[in-house]
Amino acid sequence: MEQSSHQEGISNGNQPPVLVSLDLTSVFYVHPSENAGSTLVPVLFDGSGYHSWRRAILRGLSIKNKTGFINGKVQRPSTDSVEFSQWERCNDMVTSWILNSLSKDLRDSLQYVDNARELWIELEDMYDQTNRAKLYQLQREINDLSQGNLDITGYYTRIKKLWEELNTLDTNSQCTCTGKSKIHRAELDRRLIQLL
Repeated sequence: MEQSSHQEGISNGNQPPVLVSLDLTSVFYVHPSENAGSTLVPVLFDGSGYHSWRRAILRGLSIKNKTGFINGKVQRPSTDSVEFSQWERCNDMVTSWILNSLSKDLRDSLQYVDNARELWIELEDMYDQTNRAKLYQLQREINDLSQGNLDITGYYTRIKKLWEELNTLDTNSQCTCTGKSKIHRAELDRRLIQLL
């Protein structure tokens, strides 16, 4: 597998520039266009729609090769390690991106969290609860939804969004057992009948 790398000249006073090879696949690589003021999602999270927001953040961090900072795969090196300053810079960047994706009230309440992993865990603890009342509400919305004045595309879009939100909350739908494909097929058939 070929590694992507980029060489940059670093000025060394009156000496000729020293070529430094950067590994573009490294978790510590930050593209020059990235900055702490960037946001990963277009809509700020205000406490509702956590699962959709979470999914968008994970997608954004994956694109930037930074999910390891929130899932624990990229560990904090010791302060005397040569990688510590790179880790600290990337961790601060990821923390800023997540904070920038929150509403002002949430951002203010989480401003002093130490690192991206701790921030992520804090958000999960506060919002990633399987809420039976929310499950009930979604199931009821799905059952009560009718096409009404919506065209078929609008109706399908609305019901599909509700189904996806229900799937993210419903722990039973996240089974990894051997019968999952049969259950999934039955669920798709039930949804098609409901749509029709």
